[in-house]
Amino acid sequence: MDTPVSGVASPPGDPADAPTTMDATASTVLVHVTGRDRPGLTAGLLDVLARGGARVHDIEQIVVRERLTLDLLIGVDAAQGVLKDLLFFGWQQGVDVDFEVVEEDSSRASKPRSKVTVIGTELSPDALGAVATAVADAGGNIDRIVRLARYPVVSYELEVVDGDLDAMRAALVEATRHHPIDVAVQPERLESRAKRLVMLDVDSTLIQDEVIELLAAEAGCQDAVVDITGRAMAGELDFEGSLRERVALLEGLDEAVLERVKDNIRLTPGARTFVRTLKRLGFRVAIVSGGFTVFTDHLKQLLDLDHAEANVLEVVDGKVTGRVLGPVVDRARKAEVLREICAAEGIPTEATVAVGDGANDLDMLGAAGLGIAFNAKPVVREAAVTTVSVPFLDAVLFLLGIRREEVERADAADTGATPAD
Repeated sequence: MDTPVSGVASPPGDPADAPTTMDATASTVLVHVTGRDRPGLTAGLLDVLARGGARVHDIEQIVVRERLTLDLLIGVDAAQGVLKDLLFFGWQQGVDVDFEVVEEDSSRASKPRSKVTVIGTELSPDALGAVATAVADAGGNIDRIVRLARYPVVSYELEVVDGDLDAMRAALVEATRHHPIDVAVQPERLESRAKRLVMLDVDSTLIQDEVIELLAAEAGCQDAVVDITGRAMAGELDFEGSLRERVALLEGLDEAVLERVKDNIRLTPGARTFVRTLKRLGFRVAIVSGGFTVFTDHLKQLLDLDHAEANVLEVVDGKVTGRVLGPVVDRARKAEVLREICAAEGIPTEATVAVGDGANDLDMLGAAGLGIAFNAKPVVREAAVTTVSVPFLDAVLFLLGIRREEVERADAADTGATPAD
Protein backbone atom coordinates (compact mmCIF):
# COMPACT_ATOMS: atom_id res chain seq x y z
CA MET A 1 0.00 0.00 0.00
CA ASP A 2 1.38 3.42 -0.97
CA THR A 3 2.04 5.68 2.00
CA PRO A 4 2.43 9.43 1.46
CA VAL A 5 5.28 11.13 3.23
CA SER A 6 5.08 14.79 4.05
CA GLY A 7 7.78 16.95 2.50
CA VAL A 8 8.01 20.70 2.91
CA ALA A 9 10.06 23.04 0.72
CA SER A 10 10.58 25.60 3.47
CA PRO A 11 9.79 23.95 6.83
CA PRO A 12 9.51 26.21 9.85
CA GLY A 13 12.57 26.33 12.09
CA ASP A 14 15.36 23.94 11.31
CA PRO A 15 14.41 21.91 8.19
CA ALA A 16 16.58 19.08 9.39
CA ASP A 17 14.02 18.56 12.15
CA ALA A 18 11.15 18.21 9.69
CA PRO A 19 9.20 15.04 10.54
CA THR A 20 8.40 12.26 8.13
CA THR A 21 5.54 9.81 8.44
CA MET A 22 7.16 7.07 6.40
CA ASP A 23 6.78 3.52 7.64
CA ALA A 24 10.13 2.54 9.16
CA THR A 25 10.18 -0.73 7.23
CA ALA A 26 9.60 0.84 3.81
CA SER A 27 12.57 0.99 1.45
CA THR A 28 11.34 2.19 -1.97
CA VAL A 29 10.52 5.90 -2.09
CA LEU A 30 9.45 8.20 -4.92
CA VAL A 31 11.05 11.63 -4.51
CA HIS A 32 9.20 14.42 -6.33
CA VAL A 33 11.06 17.71 -6.80
CA THR A 34 9.53 20.83 -8.35
CA GLY A 35 10.62 24.45 -8.66
CA ARG A 36 12.63 26.89 -10.76
CA ASP A 37 15.46 25.13 -12.54
CA ARG A 38 19.09 26.20 -12.26
CA PRO A 39 22.46 24.67 -13.16
CA GLY A 40 23.69 22.15 -10.61
CA LEU A 41 20.32 21.41 -9.02
CA THR A 42 20.10 17.82 -10.23
CA ALA A 43 23.78 17.27 -9.43
CA GLY A 44 23.20 18.56 -5.89
CA LEU A 45 20.25 16.23 -5.33
CA LEU A 46 22.24 13.24 -6.51
CA ASP A 47 25.12 14.26 -4.27
CA VAL A 48 22.75 14.21 -1.26
CA LEU A 49 21.63 10.72 -2.25
CA ALA A 50 25.20 9.53 -2.72
CA ARG A 51 26.33 10.84 0.66
CA GLY A 52 23.27 9.29 2.30
CA GLY A 53 23.91 5.86 0.78
CA ALA A 54 20.61 5.76 -1.14
CA ARG A 55 20.15 3.62 -4.24
CA VAL A 56 18.71 5.16 -7.43
CA HIS A 57 16.27 2.81 -9.20
CA ASP A 58 14.82 5.25 -11.73
CA ILE A 59 14.94 8.93 -12.62
CA GLU A 60 13.03 11.22 -14.96
CA GLN A 61 13.26 14.97 -15.39
CA ILE A 62 11.56 17.61 -17.52
CA VAL A 63 11.82 21.39 -17.62
CA VAL A 64 8.94 23.54 -18.91
CA ARG A 65 9.47 27.30 -19.00
CA GLU A 66 12.42 27.03 -16.60
CA ARG A 67 10.28 25.07 -14.09
CA LEU A 68 11.74 21.73 -13.10
CA THR A 69 9.85 18.52 -12.42
CA LEU A 70 12.18 15.75 -11.28
CA ASP A 71 11.16 12.31 -10.04
CA LEU A 72 13.63 9.90 -8.46
CA LEU A 73 12.79 6.38 -7.38
CA ILE A 74 15.22 5.52 -4.60
CA GLY A 75 15.91 2.71 -2.18
CA VAL A 76 16.67 3.64 1.43
CA ASP A 77 17.23 1.78 4.66
CA ALA A 78 15.09 2.61 7.68
CA ALA A 79 18.05 4.00 9.62
CA GLN A 80 19.16 6.39 6.88
CA GLY A 81 18.51 10.11 7.28
CA VAL A 82 18.67 10.84 3.57
CA LEU A 83 15.04 12.00 3.38
CA LYS A 84 15.64 14.74 5.92
CA ASP A 85 18.81 15.66 4.05
CA LEU A 86 16.75 16.01 0.86
CA LEU A 87 14.25 18.26 2.63
CA PHE A 88 17.08 20.42 3.90
CA PHE A 89 18.58 20.62 0.40
CA GLY A 90 15.19 21.63 -1.05
CA TRP A 91 14.83 24.33 1.61
CA GLN A 92 18.28 25.68 0.75
CA GLN A 93 17.57 25.70 -3.01
CA GLY A 94 14.00 26.99 -2.83
CA VAL A 95 12.42 23.91 -4.42
CA ASP A 96 9.62 21.67 -3.17
CA VAL A 97 10.54 18.11 -2.20
CA ASP A 98 7.84 15.51 -1.55
CA PHE A 99 8.03 11.79 -0.82
CA GLU A 100 5.79 8.82 -1.42
CA VAL A 101 6.41 5.22 -0.42
CA VAL A 102 5.68 3.00 -3.42
CA GLU A 103 5.70 -0.66 -4.35
CA GLU A 104 9.08 -2.16 -5.24
CA ASP A 105 8.08 -3.41 -8.70
CA SER A 106 6.00 -1.65 -11.36
CA SER A 107 3.06 -3.52 -12.81
CA ARG A 108 3.58 -1.62 -16.09
CA ALA A 109 7.07 -2.88 -16.81
CA SER A 110 6.03 -5.96 -18.77
CA LYS A 111 2.97 -4.49 -20.51
CA PRO A 112 2.96 -3.66 -24.24
CA ARG A 113 3.58 -0.06 -25.22
CA SER A 114 2.61 2.08 -28.16
CA LYS A 115 3.17 5.66 -29.22
CA VAL A 116 0.45 8.04 -30.32
CA THR A 117 1.54 11.05 -32.37
CA VAL A 118 -0.85 14.01 -32.57
CA ILE A 119 -0.40 16.78 -35.18
CA GLY A 120 -2.47 19.89 -35.85
CA THR A 121 -2.16 23.52 -36.79
CA GLU A 122 -3.19 24.05 -33.20
CA LEU A 123 -4.12 21.55 -30.50
CA SER A 124 -6.90 22.74 -28.24
CA PRO A 125 -7.64 21.22 -24.81
CA ASP A 126 -10.80 19.80 -26.37
CA ALA A 127 -8.87 18.05 -29.13
CA LEU A 128 -6.18 16.73 -26.80
CA GLY A 129 -8.90 15.63 -24.39
CA ALA A 130 -10.54 13.65 -27.17
CA VAL A 131 -7.23 11.88 -27.82
CA ALA A 132 -6.75 11.09 -24.12
CA THR A 133 -10.33 9.79 -23.89
CA ALA A 134 -9.82 7.56 -26.94
CA VAL A 135 -6.68 6.08 -25.37
CA ALA A 136 -8.46 5.45 -22.06
CA ASP A 137 -11.54 3.93 -23.73
CA ALA A 138 -9.26 1.40 -25.42
CA GLY A 139 -7.75 0.42 -22.07
CA GLY A 140 -4.53 2.40 -22.54
CA ASN A 141 -2.76 4.49 -19.94
CA ILE A 142 -0.68 7.52 -20.95
CA ASP A 143 2.77 7.11 -19.41
CA ARG A 144 4.59 10.10 -20.89
CA ILE A 145 3.86 13.11 -23.14
CA VAL A 146 6.62 14.83 -25.13
CA ARG A 147 6.23 17.93 -27.29
CA LEU A 148 7.71 17.45 -30.75
CA ALA A 149 6.92 20.80 -32.38
CA ARG A 150 5.38 24.20 -31.72
CA TYR A 151 5.42 25.50 -35.32
CA PRO A 152 4.55 25.54 -38.16
CA VAL A 153 2.33 22.87 -36.65
CA VAL A 154 1.92 21.62 -33.09
CA SER A 155 2.78 18.01 -32.34
CA TYR A 156 2.96 15.79 -29.27
CA GLU A 157 4.00 12.18 -28.78
CA LEU A 158 2.17 10.15 -26.15
CA GLU A 159 3.74 6.98 -24.82
CA VAL A 160 0.91 4.63 -23.95
CA VAL A 161 1.01 1.53 -21.77
CA ASP A 162 -1.34 -1.36 -22.47
CA GLY A 163 -4.62 -1.02 -24.37
CA ASP A 164 -6.11 -2.69 -27.43
CA LEU A 165 -4.23 -1.24 -30.44
CA ASP A 166 -7.04 -1.79 -32.95
CA ALA A 167 -9.65 -0.32 -30.61
CA MET A 168 -7.36 2.61 -29.91
CA ARG A 169 -6.87 3.30 -33.63
CA ALA A 170 -10.61 3.16 -34.25
CA ALA A 171 -11.34 5.53 -31.36
CA LEU A 172 -8.63 7.95 -32.46
CA VAL A 173 -9.88 7.94 -36.05
CA GLU A 174 -13.29 8.86 -34.69
CA ALA A 175 -11.68 11.72 -32.75
CA THR A 176 -10.16 13.09 -35.97
CA ARG A 177 -13.63 13.30 -37.48
CA HIS A 178 -14.62 15.84 -34.83
CA HIS A 179 -11.36 17.75 -34.47
CA PRO A 180 -8.89 19.15 -37.07
CA ILE A 181 -6.05 16.86 -36.04
CA ASP A 182 -4.00 13.97 -37.38
CA VAL A 183 -3.28 11.03 -35.11
CA ALA A 184 -0.97 8.09 -35.72
CA VAL A 185 -0.64 4.97 -33.55
CA GLN A 186 2.42 2.73 -33.72
CA PRO A 187 3.34 -0.22 -31.51
CA GLU A 188 6.50 0.53 -29.53
CA ARG A 189 8.86 -2.07 -30.93
CA LEU A 190 12.50 -2.14 -31.88
CA GLU A 191 11.50 -2.03 -35.55
CA SER A 192 9.57 1.22 -35.06
CA ARG A 193 12.81 2.92 -33.99
CA ALA A 194 14.87 1.44 -36.82
CA LYS A 195 13.40 3.03 -39.95
CA ARG A 196 16.09 3.23 -42.62
CA LEU A 197 14.37 3.95 -45.95
CA VAL A 198 11.74 6.52 -46.90
CA MET A 199 9.99 6.23 -50.26
CA LEU A 200 7.97 9.14 -51.57
CA ASP A 201 5.40 9.57 -54.27
CA VAL A 202 6.21 12.68 -56.31
CA ASP A 203 3.16 14.51 -57.71
CA SER A 204 1.14 16.21 -54.93
CA THR A 205 3.49 14.70 -52.34
CA LEU A 206 7.13 15.69 -52.82
CA ILE A 207 6.00 18.46 -55.14
CA GLN A 208 2.83 20.56 -55.14
CA ASP A 209 2.06 19.97 -58.81
CA GLU A 210 0.72 17.22 -61.02
CA VAL A 211 3.37 17.39 -63.74
CA ILE A 212 1.22 15.88 -66.45
CA GLU A 213 -1.30 18.68 -65.89
CA LEU A 214 1.45 21.26 -66.34
CA LEU A 215 2.37 19.58 -69.62
CA ALA A 216 -1.27 19.46 -70.64
CA ALA A 217 -1.59 23.21 -70.06
CA GLU A 218 1.25 23.72 -72.54
CA ALA A 219 -0.42 21.34 -75.01
CA GLY A 220 -3.84 23.01 -74.70
CA CYS A 221 -5.62 19.97 -73.27
CA GLN A 222 -5.51 20.77 -69.55
CA ASP A 223 -9.21 20.33 -68.76
CA ALA A 224 -9.35 16.83 -70.22
CA VAL A 225 -6.15 15.72 -68.47
CA VAL A 226 -7.16 17.21 -65.10
CA ASP A 227 -10.44 15.31 -65.23
CA ILE A 228 -8.75 12.00 -66.05
CA THR A 229 -6.03 12.53 -63.43
CA GLY A 230 -8.55 13.29 -60.70
CA ARG A 231 -10.55 10.18 -61.44
CA ALA A 232 -7.41 8.01 -61.60
CA MET A 233 -6.06 9.31 -58.26
CA ALA A 234 -9.48 8.71 -56.68
CA GLY A 235 -9.32 5.10 -57.82
CA GLU A 236 -12.15 5.41 -60.34
CA LEU A 237 -10.00 4.58 -63.37
CA ASP A 238 -7.30 2.02 -64.11
CA PHE A 239 -4.03 3.90 -63.71
CA GLU A 240 -2.16 2.46 -66.69
CA GLY A 241 -5.03 3.02 -69.07
CA SER A 242 -5.61 6.53 -67.82
CA LEU A 243 -1.91 7.38 -68.10
CA ARG A 244 -1.66 6.19 -71.68
CA GLU A 245 -4.83 8.15 -72.51
CA ARG A 246 -3.41 11.35 -71.02
CA VAL A 247 0.02 10.94 -72.61
CA ALA A 248 -1.59 10.47 -76.02
CA LEU A 249 -3.04 13.97 -75.69
CA LEU A 250 0.51 15.35 -75.42
CA GLU A 251 1.53 14.15 -78.88
CA GLY A 252 3.50 16.80 -80.76
CA LEU A 253 4.58 18.77 -77.67
CA ASP A 254 7.99 20.33 -78.17
CA GLU A 255 10.83 18.86 -76.07
CA ALA A 256 11.79 22.37 -74.93
CA VAL A 257 8.50 22.50 -73.01
CA LEU A 258 9.72 19.65 -70.78
CA GLU A 259 12.66 21.79 -69.69
CA ARG A 260 10.43 24.78 -69.05
CA VAL A 261 8.00 22.74 -66.94
CA LYS A 262 10.90 21.14 -65.06
CA ASP A 263 12.10 24.58 -64.02
CA ASN A 264 8.60 25.54 -62.78
CA ILE A 265 8.02 22.56 -60.49
CA ARG A 266 7.21 23.66 -56.92
CA LEU A 267 8.47 21.60 -54.02
CA THR A 268 6.00 20.94 -51.21
CA PRO A 269 6.69 23.20 -48.19
CA GLY A 270 9.09 21.41 -45.86
CA ALA A 271 10.39 19.07 -48.59
CA ARG A 272 13.99 20.25 -48.42
CA THR A 273 13.99 20.14 -44.62
CA PHE A 274 12.43 16.67 -44.69
CA VAL A 275 14.94 15.17 -47.09
CA ARG A 276 17.92 16.99 -45.59
CA THR A 277 17.06 15.72 -42.10
CA LEU A 278 16.56 12.14 -43.28
CA LYS A 279 19.90 12.18 -45.09
CA ARG A 280 21.60 13.65 -42.04
CA LEU A 281 20.24 10.72 -40.00
CA GLY A 282 21.54 8.18 -42.51
CA PHE A 283 18.24 7.29 -44.19
CA ARG A 284 18.09 6.20 -47.80
CA VAL A 285 15.53 8.33 -49.63
CA ALA A 286 13.77 7.19 -52.80
CA ILE A 287 11.06 8.54 -55.07
CA VAL A 288 8.75 6.54 -57.28
CA SER A 289 6.33 8.21 -59.65
CA GLY A 290 3.60 7.50 -62.14
CA GLY A 291 5.06 10.55 -63.91
CA PHE A 292 8.17 10.78 -66.04
CA THR A 293 11.90 10.23 -65.61
CA VAL A 294 12.81 13.63 -67.06
CA PHE A 295 11.33 15.16 -63.90
CA THR A 296 12.26 12.52 -61.30
CA ASP A 297 15.89 12.51 -62.48
CA HIS A 298 15.91 16.29 -62.00
CA LEU A 299 14.49 15.96 -58.46
CA LYS A 300 16.94 13.17 -57.63
CA GLN A 301 19.85 15.45 -58.46
CA LEU A 302 18.30 18.54 -56.86
CA LEU A 303 17.66 16.87 -53.50
CA ASP A 304 20.51 14.33 -53.51
CA LEU A 305 18.12 11.38 -53.45
CA ASP A 306 19.31 7.79 -53.54
CA HIS A 307 16.79 6.19 -55.90
CA ALA A 308 14.25 7.39 -58.46
CA GLU A 309 11.94 5.46 -60.77
CA ALA A 310 9.23 6.70 -63.14
CA ASN A 311 7.87 6.22 -66.66
CA VAL A 312 9.94 7.02 -69.76
CA LEU A 313 8.21 9.58 -71.96
CA GLU A 314 9.10 8.91 -75.60
CA VAL A 315 10.58 11.84 -77.48
CA VAL A 316 11.54 11.55 -81.18
CA ASP A 317 13.12 14.36 -83.21
CA GLY A 318 12.49 16.83 -80.42
CA LYS A 319 8.77 16.04 -80.14
CA VAL A 320 6.72 14.06 -77.63
CA THR A 321 5.22 11.06 -79.45
CA GLY A 322 2.31 10.54 -77.07
CA ARG A 323 3.65 7.18 -75.85
CA VAL A 324 5.54 5.84 -72.82
CA LEU A 325 8.30 3.29 -73.21
CA GLY A 326 8.36 0.04 -71.25
CA PRO A 327 6.08 -1.08 -68.42
CA VAL A 328 4.04 1.61 -66.68
CA VAL A 329 4.82 2.45 -63.06
CA ASP A 330 1.38 1.71 -61.66
CA ARG A 331 0.01 0.79 -58.24
CA ALA A 332 1.52 -2.70 -58.17
CA ARG A 333 4.84 -1.53 -59.60
CA LYS A 334 5.30 1.08 -56.85
CA ALA A 335 5.15 -1.60 -54.17
CA GLU A 336 7.47 -3.75 -56.25
CA VAL A 337 10.01 -0.92 -56.49
CA LEU A 338 9.92 -0.57 -52.69
CA ARG A 339 10.74 -4.25 -52.28
CA GLU A 340 13.48 -4.12 -54.95
CA ILE A 341 15.21 -1.17 -53.26
CA CYS A 342 14.96 -2.94 -49.90
CA ALA A 343 16.63 -6.01 -51.39
CA ALA A 344 19.37 -3.94 -53.04
CA GLU A 345 20.06 -1.94 -49.86
CA GLY A 346 19.71 -4.86 -47.45
CA ILE A 347 16.84 -3.16 -45.61
CA PRO A 348 13.82 -5.14 -44.31
CA THR A 349 10.47 -3.74 -45.43
CA GLU A 350 9.51 -3.34 -41.77
CA ALA A 351 12.19 -0.62 -41.57
CA THR A 352 10.64 1.49 -44.34
CA VAL A 353 8.30 4.47 -44.55
CA ALA A 354 6.17 5.20 -47.62
CA VAL A 355 4.37 8.48 -48.26
CA GLY A 356 1.77 9.10 -50.95
CA ASP A 357 -1.57 10.67 -51.78
CA GLY A 358 -3.25 8.74 -54.59
CA ALA A 359 -4.98 5.41 -55.11
CA ASN A 360 -1.94 4.19 -57.06
CA ASP A 361 0.10 4.57 -53.84
CA LEU A 362 -2.02 2.21 -51.75
CA ASP A 363 0.00 -0.97 -52.40
CA MET A 364 3.22 0.87 -51.59
CA LEU A 365 1.75 2.27 -48.37
CA GLY A 366 0.58 -1.20 -47.38
CA ALA A 367 3.94 -2.83 -48.12
CA ALA A 368 5.97 -0.38 -46.00
CA GLY A 369 6.57 -0.68 -42.29
CA LEU A 370 4.80 2.67 -41.91
CA GLY A 371 2.51 3.90 -44.69
CA ILE A 372 1.46 7.55 -44.53
CA ALA A 373 -1.32 9.13 -46.56
CA PHE A 374 -0.19 12.73 -47.11
CA ASN A 375 -2.99 15.21 -47.91
CA ALA A 376 -4.52 12.25 -49.63
CA LYS A 377 -7.60 11.56 -51.69
CA PRO A 378 -10.59 10.25 -49.67
CA VAL A 379 -10.16 6.66 -50.85
CA VAL A 380 -6.57 6.71 -49.60
CA ARG A 381 -7.38 8.38 -46.27
CA GLU A 382 -9.99 5.73 -45.59
CA ALA A 383 -7.60 2.87 -46.36
CA ALA A 384 -4.43 4.20 -44.73
CA VAL A 385 -3.57 3.54 -41.08
CA THR A 386 -1.74 6.87 -40.75
CA THR A 387 -2.63 10.20 -42.32
CA VAL A 388 -1.08 13.68 -42.36
CA SER A 389 -3.32 16.53 -43.47
CA VAL A 390 -1.16 19.59 -42.77
CA PRO A 391 0.58 21.10 -45.85
CA PHE A 392 4.14 20.59 -44.61
CA LEU A 393 6.04 17.50 -45.68
CA ASP A 394 8.50 17.75 -42.80
CA ALA A 395 5.60 17.09 -40.40
CA VAL A 396 6.19 13.44 -41.29
CA LEU A 397 9.38 13.68 -39.22
CA PHE A 398 7.25 13.89 -36.09
CA LEU A 399 5.84 10.45 -36.80
CA LEU A 400 9.42 9.22 -36.57
CA GLY A 401 9.79 10.82 -33.14
CA ILE A 402 12.07 13.60 -34.40
CA ARG A 403 11.65 16.92 -32.61
CA ARG A 404 11.50 20.24 -34.45
CA GLU A 405 14.16 21.75 -32.16
CA GLU A 406 16.57 18.94 -33.04
CA VAL A 407 16.11 19.70 -36.73
CA GLU A 408 16.67 23.41 -36.21
CA ARG A 409 19.78 22.90 -34.10
CA ALA A 410 21.26 20.64 -36.77
CA ASP A 411 20.43 23.16 -39.49
CA ALA A 412 21.92 26.01 -37.50
CA ALA A 413 25.14 24.04 -37.05
CA ASP A 414 25.31 23.36 -40.78
CA THR A 415 26.28 26.64 -42.43
CA GLY A 416 25.42 25.28 -45.84
CA ALA A 417 21.78 24.62 -44.93
CA THR A 418 18.76 26.86 -44.56
CA PRO A 419 17.09 26.52 -41.14
CA ALA A 420 13.62 26.14 -42.67
CA ASP A 421 11.97 26.10 -46.09
